[in-house]
Amino acid sequence: MISVVIVGTGNVAQNLFHAFQKSIDVTVKQVIGRNREHLAFVQNKALISTEFTNEITADVYILAISDDAIGTVAENFKDIDSLLVHTSGATPLTAIKSVKQPGIFYPLQTFTKDKIISFDDIPICIEATNNKNLKTLIKLGKQLSNKVVEIDSEQRKKLHIAAVFVNNFTNYMYTIGSDICAEHNIDFSLLKPLINETAAKLNTLTPLQAQTGPAKREDQKTLHNHLQIIKDKHQRELYTFLSNAIKEKHGKKL
Repeated sequence: MISVVIVGTGNVAQNLFHAFQKSIDVTVKQVIGRNREHLAFVQNKALISTEFTNEITADVYILAISDDAIGTVAENFKDIDSLLVHTSGATPLTAIKSVKQPGIFYPLQTFTKDKIISFDDIPICIEATNNKNLKTLIKLGKQLSNKVVEIDSEQRKKLHIAAVFVNNFTNYMYTIGSDICAEHNIDFSLLKPLINETAAKLNTLTPLQAQTGPAKREDQKTLHNHLQIIKDKHQRELYTFLSNAIKEKHGKKL
């Protein structure tokens, strides 16, 4: 049995709490947050605390908080002997060097407010300063996911950049697509099967192999027709930049 204290009230904290609640080998001893109202997702009020000074003994303390707050909040736990980890993809292990037993427990996934998801297939990226703590994090990670991977801070930083491209930037493309549909009174849901198939292809193809579209096939007529239709300056610049990037990867420039 592994005991944990979760520090945080945001999307990651909520999802971790609900996932650990389902595990018979993990017990959540406390959930700490500054705002009691934001702790409403914890039904057992005895587990709630708004104080960082409470002396609760647990095997692992998890800082599921914003990147900017990690170093400051970690200072509150610098005297504990337990393993303390943060869940950030972009923040190095050294951000919590003030604690005795620092580590990383980074679930590589996008988390949305009020949406609880399954951790079964979410990669859990871990890092620790010794084998004992590493084994603890492997054991904890396997209570949630089928994939637990040891990745150091430098690798994780690069992985997080890749994640921004495939998730955050991609979602922004969806936003532009939605805006274009709305501008021309078209139902955005017509694009959803395309979105799903684009993602599904990556189960059998590399992204390079899966690339399609007018830029890939050097369809200059379609590319220029699209640019004539797009009136928004930002969208035109982005369309041109991305089309050129695709053509540079697969052939000639637009």
